[in-house]
Formats: sequence, structure tokens, C-alpha cells
Amino acid sequence: MGLLDSVDWQGKIFKDGAWTAAHGGDYAVVEPATGAEIGRMGLASPADVAEAAASAAAAQREWAALPHTARAAVLRRAGDLWQRHAEEISGWNVREVGAVPGMAGFALHVAAEECYEAAGLPSRAIGEVLPSEEPRLSMARRMPAGVVAVISPFNVPIILGIRSVAPALALGNAVLLKPDPRTAVTGGTLMARVFEEAGLPPGVLQMLPGGADTGEALITDPHVRVISFTGSTPVGRRIGELAGRHLKRAHLELGGNSALLVLDDADVDAAVNLATWGSFFHQGQICMTTGRHLVADRLYDDFVERLAAKAGALPVGDPAGGEVALGPVIDAGQRDKIHGMVTASVEQGAKLAAGGTYEELFYRPTVLADIPLTAPAFADEVFGPIAPVTRVSSAAEAAELAAASEYGLSLGIVTRDVMRGLSVAEQIPTGIVHINDQTVNDEANAPFGGVRASGTGSRFGGAAANIEAFTETRWITMRGEPPQYPF
Repeated sequence: MGLLDSVDWQGKIFKDGAWTAAHGGDYAVVEPATGAEIGRMGLASPADVAEAAASAAAAQREWAALPHTARAAVLRRAGDLWQRHAEEISGWNVREVGAVPGMAGFALHVAAEECYEAAGLPSRAIGEVLPSEEPRLSMARRMPAGVVAVISPFNVPIILGIRSVAPALALGNAVLLKPDPRTAVTGGTLMARVFEEAGLPPGVLQMLPGGADTGEALITDPHVRVISFTGSTPVGRRIGELAGRHLKRAHLELGGNSALLVLDDADVDAAVNLATWGSFFHQGQICMTTGRHLVADRLYDDFVERLAAKAGALPVGDPAGGEVALGPVIDAGQRDKIHGMVTASVEQGAKLAAGGTYEELFYRPTVLADIPLTAPAFADEVFGPIAPVTRVSSAAEAAELAAASEYGLSLGIVTRDVMRGLSVAEQIPTGIVHINDQTVNDEANAPFGGVRASGTGSRFGGAAANIEAFTETRWITMRGEPPQYPF
């Protein structure tokens, strides 16, 4: 039996261990490729958040008190369930998100690996013994933060939710998950079902899709101590400000405008293959998408010609209906934003080498050559299948242009001289660097995060980042006898 067949989830949220109607009513889940309604979800309100946060705080204390082996076992079972129900979850991911099957399969692989990696956290050392001037035992101990709010986006809802949910749970926290309402079945309902089936106690994970008022309620609720947000930079700034006013820790993984540097010694065919994947995979709806192609002058014309030819040949269509390279973008608002940036960039002087057209929500992969540095498709994050290409005279100029962006998430450099590539990378502040690869990469055991307007650094992936993100440090001392003070 499938994960969704055995529960009455339609039109519901998951609160305090039960599938229940939301105070905000319900809404339709729409398939972007067809416009069809494929389900209904409950819409959580601030009242739901208050109730969920109170019950999560109570459930968290019991969960954290369990033996570490019990928490690890739940995470291992969750990893197994992502694999066991891969066909069902993938089908929802393709239809609800518009992901091609390969992207859906990758998301499921990462979800399972995130759970397996998190299963190792409960047994790690949780502190250290400190020297002390006094005759006492002095220790620093890592404690669960308490209740963690995870706010995840529409574009890759499985990965961008589970990478916070799994380690936060493993380290003894309770989690309130607010997926984007547009992809809340994939990013919320199925995730809640996985952990419910894995044996997570009631109340430890609650799923509350909702709007901005629901998100604000999560951030300001006194039971919530940590906010883990993945989304746009403008929204991240507002969340950071609100969290600061309420003295909450906020881990912010935000936008990007990542550069691919093609140095003058690069193989053009290899560079074009990397560029195609980096800009067009998942319709460009990835924070790490290659948003700027900085190509050495001697390779530039050849690179643009081959990239445009490749873009023109890529099939675009319904990922549930056949073999395609790109599916739909998420909604009409996003499509119009993409097209507006392309049109404005062409008006400013960019050459439309490929694409620039759409049908319904299917936007053709687009190559913009000779793009001015001030054009919106080069200067800003597009979040669509757009490859802006500009010419550089040297590696030094490429590094200068790459570093000029306010963002600092991912970076790719293509060169036959790996050490030269690393030297160039050291001039460009980013959280992630890939030499001889494109900008879109993710592994559960690797630290992930950006600098500058791309976020608050590596707060996801790897044991060190996760422990830092989802625990607090407590100083503890113990004496055999109480000391005598002078008054």
C-alpha cells in the first residue's frame, strides 16, 4: 500500500500526530504542466501554528530523552522508506513540481542519504571536558535547540526540506515544517508520512503549509528557537530581521547568480555540456543554477554557437507524458517574470541566440549572447532556463566580474589546469566551488551554503554544520562538595 493510500490526508494538515482540518480551510493542488487539480491541501493559519508549537514543545522533551539509538533507528527507517516508496513519491514530484523523472529520482536519492547521514548524528560526541581553575569537572555539552521551524520553497521541495528536517530531528529537536503551498504534497505530506511510518512519535514533526502570515507566526512563536529558511534573498532578509527582533537564530539559504568561468584553455564541447546542464536543468529553478557564463574571448563565438544549437534541440514538455529535458516552470507569475527579464535584456542590447519564447508554462531554454553587464538577466537571479553569456579578455577579468555580484553561492571553473582554476576561485567569494564542473551539485555529507546575499554560510550538510545549526551549547560544572565563599 502506498504512503498516501492508508490515511485521509486530502484537504488536511498534519498536526500533533493527526491528519486534521486546518483553520485556514483548504485549497487545490495544481499540476503546472496541465493546469489540472490533482489533490487538495489544508491551509494552516496562525492559530494552527500556535497549537502545533505548543504540542511540539511538549513532544520534543520526550523525544530528546530517548536513547540515542532509538532516534537513530527512526532516521534509518525513514531513509529506507524514501527508497521503498520511490515510484509513488517520484510520480507526485513529476506532476506537482514539474520535475523531469531524473530530477525526481535525484531528489529521492538525496532524501534517503540525508536520513542515513542524520542517523549517525545521535551517536556522535555531544560535548567536551574543559580545564578549570577550580576543583571541579567542567564540561561543554551540546543540547537540542528545542522546536525548529523549517520553511522550504517550491522548486526542490524534497531536498530543501529534508536537509533541515532530518538532522534537526536526529539531534533531538521537534520540527514545524512549512512547505510552499504550491508543492506541499511533495514537500510536506509525503515527508510527514515517511516519518509517521518510520515510527516518529506524535507531535515531533508537524506539517503546516500556509502563507506569509503562517510563516510570521512560526518565526514569532515563543516555542520556536531556530528558523531554517530556504528561499529568495528578499524574503530571507525579512525573516532575518524578524528573527533578530525576537532573538531567534535564523539559518538562511538564499538566492544566487552563480558564475561559470570558461578559461582560455578549456575544451569547448566539455564546457558547453556543463553550461547546458548548469543553466537548464530543472528549468533553471535551482538556487545554484548557472546564471552567468563568463567565456574567454578566443572561445566565445564557438561556445555561443554550440550552446545555442544545443538549447534549440532540447525537448520541452510535460514530464509525465514522455521523454523531455525540461518541464514547466511552476506558475504563470514565474513565467512572466522570466520573460520580462529576457525581454528587458534584449532591449538593452543582448542578442537572442536561442529561445526566448514559451507556450503556457513551458519556457524554451534561452541563450542571451553579448549581454550587457547591467541587463537584468545578467545582473539579477532569473530562476528560469536562461543562459546569459559574456566575453572576457582574461582569467583576471573573469574573476573580477564573477566577484562583482552581490551573491556568493556556487562557482564553476572550466580549465585544463586545475591548480590555475583553484587559484582563480580563491579570488571569488562563494560558499561552493567546483573546478571542471558546473554549479549545480549537492551531497548529503558536504557542507552547503552561500555568503553575501546568498545566505548566512554553510548551515546544511556535514556533521559539523548540522550540529552547529540545530543545537545549543551549555556549560556544566560539578563539584564533590560545595565551595565556601567569603560572604
